[in-house]
Amino acid sequence: MTTTQLDEQTSSTEPSAHSDEALMLQALSKKPWYARIPKYVKLSGPGWLQGAMTLGGGSAVTSLTIGALFGYELLWVQPVAMIIGCIMLFALSHQTLQTQKSPFESMKKHVNAPIAWGWAIAAFASSIIWGFAHYPLSAGMLEEIIVVSTGFGIEDENSLTRDLYLLFLALIIWAGCAFTAWKYGDHGKGQSNAVVIFETGIKILSSLIVIAFAWVVISASLNGKIDWSAVMAGYIPSSFPSDKQGVTVVMAALGSAVGINMTFIYGYTLLHKKWTPSHAELSRYDIGLGLVIPYVLVTSLISIAAAGAFFGSDMDIQGKLSPTQAGTLFMSAGLDEFTSRMIFAFGILGMAVGSLVMHMLCCGSAAAAMFNWPENSLKYKIALLAPTPAVLGVFVWSSMGAYVVLPTSAICGFLLPIAYIGWAILNNKKSYLGNAMPTGNKRLFINIAMLLCIVTVLSSVTYSTLVKIGYIS
Repeated sequence: MTTTQLDEQTSSTEPSAHSDEALMLQALSKKPWYARIPKYVKLSGPGWLQGAMTLGGGSAVTSLTIGALFGYELLWVQPVAMIIGCIMLFALSHQTLQTQKSPFESMKKHVNAPIAWGWAIAAFASSIIWGFAHYPLSAGMLEEIIVVSTGFGIEDENSLTRDLYLLFLALIIWAGCAFTAWKYGDHGKGQSNAVVIFETGIKILSSLIVIAFAWVVISASLNGKIDWSAVMAGYIPSSFPSDKQGVTVVMAALGSAVGINMTFIYGYTLLHKKWTPSHAELSRYDIGLGLVIPYVLVTSLISIAAAGAFFGSDMDIQGKLSPTQAGTLFMSAGLDEFTSRMIFAFGILGMAVGSLVMHMLCCGSAAAAMFNWPENSLKYKIALLAPTPAVLGVFVWSSMGAYVVLPTSAICGFLLPIAYIGWAILNNKKSYLGNAMPTGNKRLFINIAMLLCIVTVLSSVTYSTLVKIGYIS
Protein backbone atom coordinates (compact mmCIF):
# COMPACT_ATOMS: atom_id res chain seq x y z
CA MET A 1 0.00 0.00 0.00
CA THR A 2 1.16 3.57 -0.58
CA THR A 3 1.60 6.02 2.27
CA THR A 4 -1.66 7.68 1.23
CA GLN A 5 -3.44 4.34 1.35
CA LEU A 6 -1.81 3.67 4.71
CA ASP A 7 -3.21 6.95 6.02
CA GLU A 8 -6.67 6.13 4.67
CA GLN A 9 -6.64 2.62 6.09
CA THR A 10 -5.44 3.55 9.53
CA SER A 11 -7.88 6.45 9.79
CA SER A 12 -10.79 4.03 9.54
CA THR A 13 -9.58 1.35 11.93
CA GLU A 14 -10.84 2.64 15.27
CA PRO A 15 -14.59 2.58 14.61
CA SER A 16 -14.39 -0.93 13.14
CA ALA A 17 -11.62 -3.43 13.88
CA HIS A 18 -10.30 -1.61 16.95
CA SER A 19 -13.55 -0.57 18.59
CA ASP A 20 -13.41 -3.38 21.15
CA GLU A 21 -9.77 -2.66 21.91
CA ALA A 22 -10.57 1.05 22.27
CA LEU A 23 -13.28 0.26 24.84
CA MET A 24 -10.93 -2.07 26.68
CA LEU A 25 -8.21 0.61 26.81
CA GLN A 26 -10.72 3.17 28.05
CA ALA A 27 -11.77 0.86 30.89
CA LEU A 28 -8.15 -0.02 31.64
CA SER A 29 -7.16 3.65 31.95
CA LYS A 30 -9.44 3.98 34.99
CA LYS A 31 -7.50 1.36 36.94
CA PRO A 32 -4.43 2.15 39.11
CA TRP A 33 -1.21 2.44 37.09
CA TYR A 34 0.25 -0.78 38.48
CA ALA A 35 -2.85 -2.71 37.41
CA ARG A 36 -2.47 -1.47 33.82
CA ILE A 37 1.13 -2.60 33.32
CA PRO A 38 0.58 -6.37 32.65
CA LYS A 39 -1.95 -5.64 29.89
CA TYR A 40 0.11 -2.76 28.51
CA VAL A 41 3.19 -5.01 28.31
CA LYS A 42 1.18 -7.53 26.30
CA LEU A 43 -0.21 -4.89 23.91
CA SER A 44 3.00 -2.88 23.58
CA GLY A 45 5.44 -3.15 20.68
CA PRO A 46 6.81 -0.04 18.93
CA GLY A 47 8.64 1.11 22.05
CA TRP A 48 10.39 -2.25 22.35
CA LEU A 49 11.52 -1.94 18.73
CA GLN A 50 13.01 1.44 19.59
CA GLY A 51 14.77 -0.20 22.52
CA ALA A 52 16.19 -2.90 20.25
CA MET A 53 17.49 -0.23 17.88
CA THR A 54 19.27 1.89 20.48
CA LEU A 55 20.69 -1.00 22.53
CA GLY A 56 23.46 -1.73 20.05
CA GLY A 57 27.22 -1.86 20.14
CA GLY A 58 27.50 1.91 20.53
CA SER A 59 25.47 1.89 23.75
CA ALA A 60 27.59 -0.95 25.12
CA VAL A 61 30.89 0.81 24.32
CA THR A 62 29.70 4.12 25.78
CA SER A 63 28.47 2.41 28.95
CA LEU A 64 31.72 0.49 29.34
CA THR A 65 33.72 3.70 28.85
CA ILE A 66 31.65 5.71 31.34
CA GLY A 67 32.10 3.12 34.07
CA ALA A 68 35.74 2.27 33.39
CA LEU A 69 37.01 5.84 33.08
CA PHE A 70 34.74 7.76 35.46
CA GLY A 71 33.51 5.17 37.94
CA TYR A 72 30.02 5.92 39.23
CA GLU A 73 30.25 9.68 38.72
CA LEU A 74 28.50 9.84 35.31
CA LEU A 75 25.73 7.28 35.77
CA TRP A 76 23.24 10.13 35.34
CA VAL A 77 24.28 10.86 31.76
CA GLN A 78 22.51 8.10 29.84
CA PRO A 79 19.18 8.30 31.73
CA VAL A 80 19.13 12.06 31.08
CA ALA A 81 19.99 11.46 27.42
CA MET A 82 17.11 9.01 27.11
CA ILE A 83 14.66 11.44 28.72
CA ILE A 84 15.69 14.07 26.16
CA GLY A 85 15.04 11.69 23.28
CA CYS A 86 11.76 10.48 24.73
CA ILE A 87 10.30 13.97 24.93
CA MET A 88 10.52 14.13 21.16
CA LEU A 89 9.23 10.59 20.69
CA PHE A 90 6.21 11.46 22.84
CA ALA A 91 5.57 14.45 20.58
CA LEU A 92 5.89 12.34 17.43
CA SER A 93 3.61 9.70 18.95
CA HIS A 94 0.96 12.31 19.74
CA GLN A 95 1.10 13.74 16.24
CA THR A 96 1.02 10.38 14.45
CA LEU A 97 -1.79 8.89 16.53
CA GLN A 98 -3.96 12.00 16.29
CA THR A 99 -3.56 12.60 12.56
CA GLN A 100 -2.97 9.01 11.34
CA LYS A 101 -0.65 10.56 8.73
CA SER A 102 2.72 9.38 7.48
CA PRO A 103 5.41 11.32 9.45
CA PHE A 104 7.41 11.90 6.25
CA GLU A 105 4.39 13.28 4.37
CA SER A 106 3.45 15.44 7.36
CA MET A 107 6.95 16.92 7.56
CA LYS A 108 7.03 17.49 3.80
CA LYS A 109 3.60 19.10 3.57
CA HIS A 110 3.40 21.12 6.78
CA VAL A 111 7.04 22.06 7.49
CA ASN A 112 9.53 21.88 4.63
CA ALA A 113 10.07 19.36 1.82
CA PRO A 114 13.92 19.52 1.83
CA ILE A 115 13.94 18.90 5.60
CA ALA A 116 11.65 15.90 5.15
CA TRP A 117 13.83 14.49 2.38
CA GLY A 118 17.01 15.14 4.36
CA TRP A 119 15.50 13.38 7.38
CA ALA A 120 14.52 10.32 5.32
CA ILE A 121 17.81 10.12 3.40
CA ALA A 122 19.86 10.46 6.60
CA ALA A 123 17.80 7.74 8.29
CA PHE A 124 18.28 5.45 5.27
CA ALA A 125 22.02 6.13 4.92
CA SER A 126 22.84 5.88 8.62
CA SER A 127 21.02 2.55 8.88
CA ILE A 128 23.36 1.18 6.21
CA ILE A 129 26.58 2.77 7.44
CA TRP A 130 26.24 1.77 11.10
CA GLY A 131 25.70 -1.80 9.95
CA PHE A 132 29.36 -1.80 8.87
CA ALA A 133 30.25 -1.53 12.56
CA HIS A 134 27.56 -3.90 13.86
CA TYR A 135 28.34 -6.88 11.62
CA PRO A 136 32.00 -7.14 12.69
CA LEU A 137 30.85 -6.81 16.31
CA SER A 138 28.16 -9.48 15.84
CA ALA A 139 30.53 -11.84 14.02
CA GLY A 140 33.14 -11.35 16.72
CA MET A 141 30.64 -12.21 19.46
CA LEU A 142 29.40 -15.28 17.56
CA GLU A 143 33.02 -16.35 17.09
CA GLU A 144 33.56 -15.94 20.83
CA ILE A 145 30.53 -18.13 21.58
CA ILE A 146 31.84 -20.85 19.26
CA VAL A 147 35.34 -20.70 20.75
CA VAL A 148 34.11 -20.89 24.33
CA SER A 149 31.52 -23.61 23.72
CA THR A 150 33.43 -25.86 21.28
CA GLY A 151 37.07 -24.80 21.45
CA PHE A 152 37.13 -24.20 17.68
CA GLY A 153 38.82 -21.02 16.56
CA ILE A 154 41.32 -19.56 14.11
CA GLU A 155 44.30 -18.29 16.04
CA ASP A 156 45.96 -16.15 13.34
CA GLU A 157 43.93 -12.93 13.56
CA ASN A 158 45.56 -11.44 10.45
CA SER A 159 44.96 -14.37 8.11
CA LEU A 160 42.66 -14.39 5.09
CA THR A 161 41.16 -17.62 6.40
CA ARG A 162 39.98 -15.90 9.56
CA ASP A 163 38.57 -12.97 7.59
CA LEU A 164 36.58 -15.37 5.43
CA TYR A 165 35.42 -17.21 8.55
CA LEU A 166 34.18 -13.94 10.06
CA LEU A 167 32.41 -13.14 6.78
CA PHE A 168 30.71 -16.54 6.94
CA LEU A 169 29.54 -15.79 10.50
CA ALA A 170 28.38 -12.33 9.43
CA LEU A 171 26.36 -13.88 6.59
CA ILE A 172 24.67 -16.25 9.04
CA ILE A 173 23.69 -13.27 11.18
CA TRP A 174 22.55 -11.35 8.09
CA ALA A 175 20.36 -14.26 6.97
CA GLY A 176 18.61 -14.38 10.34
CA CYS A 177 18.12 -10.60 10.39
CA ALA A 178 16.91 -10.51 6.78
CA PHE A 179 14.37 -13.28 7.36
CA THR A 180 13.05 -11.53 10.46
CA ALA A 181 12.80 -8.13 8.74
CA TRP A 182 11.22 -9.68 5.63
CA LYS A 183 8.50 -11.39 7.67
CA TYR A 184 7.87 -8.30 9.81
CA GLY A 185 7.76 -6.14 6.70
CA ASP A 186 5.21 -8.39 5.00
CA HIS A 187 2.14 -6.21 5.46
CA GLY A 188 -0.10 -8.66 3.71
CA LYS A 189 -1.64 -11.94 4.80
CA GLY A 190 -0.28 -13.20 8.10
CA GLN A 191 1.47 -9.92 8.88
CA SER A 192 -0.20 -9.58 12.28
CA ASN A 193 1.26 -12.88 13.45
CA ALA A 194 4.71 -11.88 12.19
CA VAL A 195 4.50 -8.57 14.05
CA VAL A 196 3.44 -10.30 17.29
CA ILE A 197 6.19 -12.92 16.99
CA PHE A 198 8.86 -10.32 16.27
CA GLU A 199 7.78 -7.95 19.02
CA THR A 200 7.51 -10.82 21.50
CA GLY A 201 11.01 -11.93 20.51
CA ILE A 202 12.34 -8.43 21.10
CA LYS A 203 10.67 -8.32 24.54
CA ILE A 204 12.25 -11.65 25.49
CA LEU A 205 15.65 -10.63 24.09
CA SER A 206 15.60 -7.30 25.94
CA SER A 207 14.69 -9.06 29.18
CA LEU A 208 17.48 -11.63 28.75
CA ILE A 209 20.03 -8.86 28.15
CA VAL A 210 18.94 -7.12 31.35
CA ILE A 211 19.10 -10.42 33.27
CA ALA A 212 22.56 -11.23 31.89
CA PHE A 213 24.14 -7.97 33.02
CA ALA A 214 22.13 -7.90 36.26
CA TRP A 215 23.64 -11.30 37.06
CA VAL A 216 27.11 -9.81 36.82
CA VAL A 217 26.30 -6.79 38.99
CA ILE A 218 24.56 -8.90 41.64
CA SER A 219 27.52 -11.29 41.72
CA ALA A 220 29.95 -8.38 42.03
CA SER A 221 27.83 -6.87 44.80
CA LEU A 222 27.81 -10.14 46.77
CA ASN A 223 31.60 -10.13 46.48
CA GLY A 224 31.77 -6.60 47.90
CA LYS A 225 32.89 -4.98 44.66
CA ILE A 226 30.03 -2.46 44.30
CA ASP A 227 29.81 0.75 46.35
CA TRP A 228 26.04 1.24 46.32
CA SER A 229 26.11 4.59 48.09
CA ALA A 230 28.38 5.90 45.30
CA VAL A 231 26.08 4.31 42.71
CA MET A 232 23.06 6.16 44.10
CA ALA A 233 25.02 9.42 44.17
CA GLY A 234 26.07 8.84 40.57
CA TYR A 235 22.49 9.23 39.35
CA ILE A 236 22.34 12.78 40.68
CA PRO A 237 23.88 15.19 38.12
CA SER A 238 25.84 17.10 40.74
CA SER A 239 29.07 17.37 38.75
CA PHE A 240 30.19 17.85 35.18
CA PRO A 241 33.61 16.77 33.85
CA SER A 242 36.15 19.53 33.38
CA ASP A 243 38.53 17.64 31.11
CA LYS A 244 38.12 17.18 27.35
CA GLN A 245 37.75 13.41 27.60
CA GLY A 246 34.92 13.62 30.13
CA VAL A 247 33.08 16.43 28.34
CA THR A 248 33.34 14.54 25.05
CA VAL A 249 31.83 11.38 26.56
CA VAL A 250 28.98 13.32 28.15
CA MET A 251 28.17 15.38 25.06
CA ALA A 252 28.30 12.33 22.78
CA ALA A 253 25.95 10.39 25.06
CA LEU A 254 23.46 13.27 25.37
CA GLY A 255 23.10 13.49 21.60
CA SER A 256 23.05 9.82 20.64
CA ALA A 257 20.58 7.96 22.86
CA VAL A 258 17.89 8.43 20.19
CA GLY A 259 19.32 8.36 16.67
CA ILE A 260 17.85 9.85 13.52
CA ASN A 261 16.91 6.45 12.10
CA MET A 262 15.02 5.68 15.32
CA THR A 263 12.99 8.87 14.94
CA PHE A 264 12.05 7.94 11.38
CA ILE A 265 10.92 4.35 11.89
CA TYR A 266 8.96 5.03 15.09
CA GLY A 267 5.93 6.70 13.53
CA TYR A 268 5.59 3.92 10.96
CA THR A 269 5.64 1.20 13.62
CA LEU A 270 2.71 2.99 15.28
CA LEU A 271 0.79 3.03 12.00
CA HIS A 272 1.64 -0.60 11.26
CA LYS A 273 0.14 -1.54 14.64
CA LYS A 274 -2.97 0.40 13.56
CA TRP A 275 -2.91 2.39 16.77
CA THR A 276 -5.28 5.34 16.98
CA PRO A 277 -5.89 8.25 19.41
CA SER A 278 -7.41 5.75 21.86
CA HIS A 279 -3.93 4.20 22.16
CA ALA A 280 -2.31 7.45 23.36
CA GLU A 281 -1.77 6.34 26.97
CA LEU A 282 -0.65 2.88 25.81
CA SER A 283 1.95 4.51 23.54
CA ARG A 284 3.42 6.42 26.50
CA TYR A 285 3.65 3.29 28.62
CA ASP A 286 5.04 1.46 25.58
CA ILE A 287 7.95 3.90 25.32
CA GLY A 288 8.58 3.70 29.05
CA LEU A 289 8.41 -0.09 29.31
CA GLY A 290 10.07 -0.96 26.00
CA LEU A 291 12.67 1.77 25.55
CA VAL A 292 13.39 3.77 28.70
CA ILE A 293 13.50 0.99 31.30
CA PRO A 294 15.57 -1.53 29.25
CA TYR A 295 17.96 1.21 28.08
CA VAL A 296 18.53 2.67 31.53
CA LEU A 297 18.88 -0.77 33.11
CA VAL A 298 21.30 -2.20 30.53
CA THR A 299 23.51 0.87 30.23
CA SER A 300 23.56 1.35 34.00
CA LEU A 301 24.40 -2.29 34.70
CA ILE A 302 27.27 -2.27 32.20
CA SER A 303 28.63 1.00 33.63
CA ILE A 304 28.34 -0.23 37.23
CA ALA A 305 30.06 -3.52 36.41
CA ALA A 306 32.82 -1.71 34.48
CA ALA A 307 33.32 0.76 37.32
CA GLY A 308 33.75 -2.06 39.83
CA ALA A 309 36.20 -3.94 37.59
CA PHE A 310 38.20 -1.29 35.76
CA PHE A 311 37.93 2.14 37.40
CA GLY A 312 41.31 3.20 38.71
CA SER A 313 43.17 0.52 36.76
CA ASP A 314 45.64 1.13 33.94
CA MET A 315 43.74 -0.98 31.41
CA ASP A 316 43.02 0.78 28.09
CA ILE A 317 39.25 0.70 27.72
CA GLN A 318 38.00 3.72 25.77
CA GLY A 319 36.47 2.89 22.41
CA LYS A 320 37.06 -0.86 22.73
CA LEU A 321 34.84 -3.84 23.38
CA SER A 322 37.25 -6.77 23.65
CA PRO A 323 35.91 -10.17 24.71
CA THR A 324 39.11 -10.64 26.70
CA GLN A 325 38.51 -7.43 28.64
CA ALA A 326 34.86 -8.39 29.06
CA GLY A 327 35.89 -11.75 30.45
CA THR A 328 38.09 -9.92 32.95
CA LEU A 329 35.16 -7.69 33.88
CA PHE A 330 32.77 -10.58 34.47
CA MET A 331 35.37 -12.77 36.21
CA SER A 332 36.17 -9.90 38.56
CA ALA A 333 32.56 -10.13 39.66
CA GLY A 334 33.19 -13.67 40.88
CA LEU A 335 31.93 -15.68 37.88
CA ASP A 336 33.92 -18.47 36.25
CA GLU A 337 35.57 -17.86 32.86
CA PHE A 338 33.11 -19.92 30.79
CA THR A 339 30.05 -18.21 32.26
CA SER A 340 31.66 -14.77 32.06
CA ARG A 341 32.57 -14.99 28.41
CA MET A 342 29.26 -16.58 27.35
CA ILE A 343 27.08 -14.01 29.15
CA PHE A 344 28.96 -11.13 27.63
CA ALA A 345 29.02 -12.59 24.10
CA PHE A 346 25.33 -13.50 24.08
CA GLY A 347 24.34 -10.16 25.60
CA ILE A 348 26.26 -8.06 23.08
CA LEU A 349 25.23 -10.31 20.17
CA GLY A 350 21.59 -9.87 21.13
CA MET A 351 21.97 -6.10 21.33
CA ALA A 352 23.69 -5.92 17.94
CA VAL A 353 21.25 -8.25 16.14
CA GLY A 354 18.24 -6.27 17.41
CA SER A 355 19.80 -3.10 16.00
CA LEU A 356 20.58 -4.78 12.64
CA VAL A 357 16.97 -5.91 12.17
CA MET A 358 15.72 -2.42 12.95
CA HIS A 359 18.23 -0.93 10.48
CA MET A 360 16.63 -3.05 7.76
CA LEU A 361 13.11 -2.02 8.73
CA CYS A 362 14.15 1.63 8.75
CA CYS A 363 15.57 1.35 5.23
CA GLY A 364 12.35 -0.24 4.03
CA SER A 365 10.11 2.40 5.58
CA ALA A 366 12.32 5.29 4.42
CA ALA A 367 12.41 4.05 0.82
CA ALA A 368 8.66 3.38 0.79
CA ALA A 369 7.96 6.86 2.15
CA MET A 370 10.28 8.68 -0.25
CA PHE A 371 9.19 6.87 -3.40
CA ASN A 372 5.59 6.09 -2.43
CA TRP A 373 6.11 2.34 -2.75
CA PRO A 374 3.46 -0.04 -1.41
CA GLU A 375 4.67 -1.72 1.77
CA ASN A 376 3.72 -5.16 0.52
CA SER A 377 5.60 -4.73 -2.76
CA LEU A 378 8.79 -6.37 -3.96
CA LYS A 379 10.46 -2.94 -4.12
CA TYR A 380 9.83 -2.40 -0.41
CA LYS A 381 11.20 -5.83 0.45
CA ILE A 382 14.31 -5.23 -1.62
CA ALA A 383 14.77 -1.92 0.21
CA LEU A 384 14.72 -3.87 3.49
CA LEU A 385 17.91 -5.55 2.29
CA ALA A 386 19.73 -2.27 1.55
CA PRO A 387 22.11 -2.75 4.53
CA THR A 388 23.35 -6.07 3.07
CA PRO A 389 26.75 -4.67 1.89
CA ALA A 390 27.47 -3.90 5.55
CA VAL A 391 28.48 -7.55 6.06
CA LEU A 392 31.74 -6.51 4.38
CA GLY A 393 32.45 -4.53 7.50
CA VAL A 394 34.34 -7.57 8.76
CA PHE A 395 36.97 -6.68 6.11
CA VAL A 396 36.83 -2.92 5.78
CA TRP A 397 35.43 -1.31 8.93
CA SER A 398 38.81 -1.00 10.65
CA SER A 399 40.13 0.98 7.66
CA MET A 400 37.00 2.78 6.46
CA GLY A 401 35.51 3.60 9.85
CA ALA A 402 37.59 6.71 10.39
CA TYR A 403 36.53 8.08 7.00
CA VAL A 404 32.78 7.52 7.31
CA VAL A 405 32.11 8.03 11.03
CA LEU A 406 32.86 11.77 11.04
CA PRO A 407 30.75 12.80 8.02
CA THR A 408 27.94 10.42 8.94
CA SER A 409 27.87 11.54 12.57
CA ALA A 410 28.05 15.21 11.58
CA ILE A 411 25.37 15.11 8.86
CA CYS A 412 22.95 12.88 10.77
CA GLY A 413 23.73 14.70 13.99
CA PHE A 414 22.87 18.13 12.62
CA LEU A 415 19.77 16.82 10.83
CA LEU A 416 18.44 15.39 14.10
CA PRO A 417 17.87 18.76 15.84
CA ILE A 418 16.47 20.08 12.54
CA ALA A 419 13.95 17.22 12.58
CA TYR A 420 13.25 18.08 16.23
CA ILE A 421 12.51 21.67 15.17
CA GLY A 422 10.13 20.27 12.55
CA TRP A 423 8.20 18.34 15.18
CA ALA A 424 8.08 21.41 17.40
CA ILE A 425 6.56 23.36 14.51
CA LEU A 426 4.04 20.58 13.82
CA ASN A 427 3.08 20.45 17.49
CA ASN A 428 2.02 24.10 17.29
CA LYS A 429 0.24 23.94 13.93
CA LYS A 430 -3.54 24.10 14.16
CA SER A 431 -3.94 23.29 10.47
CA TYR A 432 -2.14 20.00 11.11
CA LEU A 433 -3.28 18.86 14.56
CA GLY A 434 -6.64 20.59 14.72
CA ASN A 435 -8.26 20.27 18.14
CA ALA A 436 -5.45 17.91 19.22
CA MET A 437 -2.96 20.78 19.30
CA PRO A 438 -1.86 21.45 22.92
CA THR A 439 -3.12 24.70 24.44
CA GLY A 440 -2.53 26.87 27.49
CA ASN A 441 0.02 25.86 30.12
CA LYS A 442 0.34 22.38 28.62
CA ARG A 443 1.45 23.87 25.32
CA LEU A 444 3.92 26.18 27.10
CA PHE A 445 5.42 23.31 29.09
CA ILE A 446 5.77 21.08 26.02
CA ASN A 447 7.38 23.85 23.99
CA ILE A 448 9.91 24.62 26.74
CA ALA A 449 10.77 20.91 27.03
CA MET A 450 11.17 20.57 23.25
CA LEU A 451 13.33 23.71 23.13
CA LEU A 452 15.63 22.30 25.82
CA CYS A 453 15.92 19.07 23.81
CA ILE A 454 16.80 20.94 20.63
CA VAL A 455 19.44 23.09 22.36
CA THR A 456 20.98 20.10 24.14
CA VAL A 457 21.23 17.91 21.03
CA LEU A 458 22.52 20.77 18.87
CA SER A 459 25.18 21.59 21.48
CA SER A 460 26.15 17.92 21.66
CA VAL A 461 26.53 17.57 17.90
CA THR A 462 28.46 20.83 17.55
CA TYR A 463 30.91 20.00 20.33
CA SER A 464 31.46 16.40 19.18
CA THR A 465 32.09 17.52 15.60
CA LEU A 466 34.57 20.20 16.67
CA VAL A 467 36.47 17.63 18.73
CA LYS A 468 36.61 15.15 15.84
CA ILE A 469 37.93 17.69 13.36
CA GLY A 470 40.57 18.79 15.88
CA TYR A 471 39.22 22.30 16.51
CA ILE A 472 38.94 21.50 20.23
CA SER A 473 42.06 19.90 21.61
